[in-house]
Amino acid sequence: MVVTTAVGGGYSDGAQHSQCLWGTFAHLPGMKIVVPSTPYDAKGLMTAAIRDDNPVVYMFHKGVMGLPWMAKNPRATGPVPEEPYEVPIGRAAVVREGGDATVVTVSLSVHHALDVAEELAADGIDLEVVDLRSLKPLDRETVLASVAKTGRLLVVDEDYLSYGLSGEIAATVAETDPGLLRSPMRRVAVPDVPIPYAHPLEYAVLPTRDRIREAVHHLVRA
Repeated sequence: MVVTTAVGGGYSDGAQHSQCLWGTFAHLPGMKIVVPSTPYDAKGLMTAAIRDDNPVVYMFHKGVMGLPWMAKNPRATGPVPEEPYEVPIGRAAVVREGGDATVVTVSLSVHHALDVAEELAADGIDLEVVDLRSLKPLDRETVLASVAKTGRLLVVDEDYLSYGLSGEIAATVAETDPGLLRSPMRRVAVPDVPIPYAHPLEYAVLPTRDRIREAVHHLVRA
């Protein structure tokens, strides 16, 4: 069984329609959770989900999947092969290589992180961006390999800060080898409040490019 649901904010639709609750579903045993960020991954992960014998929750961000009333990030468009193919569930992708810090994220925040990475490259800050693609199973090995390479970690998550993905990634590094980090990790996530309806308030809580950029500057200067 595949359960498909739309998630994500950014268009003033209130708390009831703007949450990214993938952490809630990932907390429950027995289900796989996939969250694509590109058209290629969207098709490949859906094919893999349909072919999987386990129940899979397939969560797509409305800002990625092309709803007409939302501003579209150009990175969220791309070619999709007509022939069948799979994107393996549980395997993250390093979508940008870098040496100064690792940004681990998912869904629309992948594109925000890549935008920031390109901006900061002009300042000599070289970010590595990891697109998890699946939250359960979670590709901890790719995350750890990247953090071992850069020594710095930022987790960007449009889900809530408490009891979610960002804490799970932090625990993974701390339990495996806290010595991988040259400075304390940082998190950019939605604070524990309902997503506001008012546009300025909504963007104050979402993991925007400005919040990501500020967190990276704190991270590399620590």
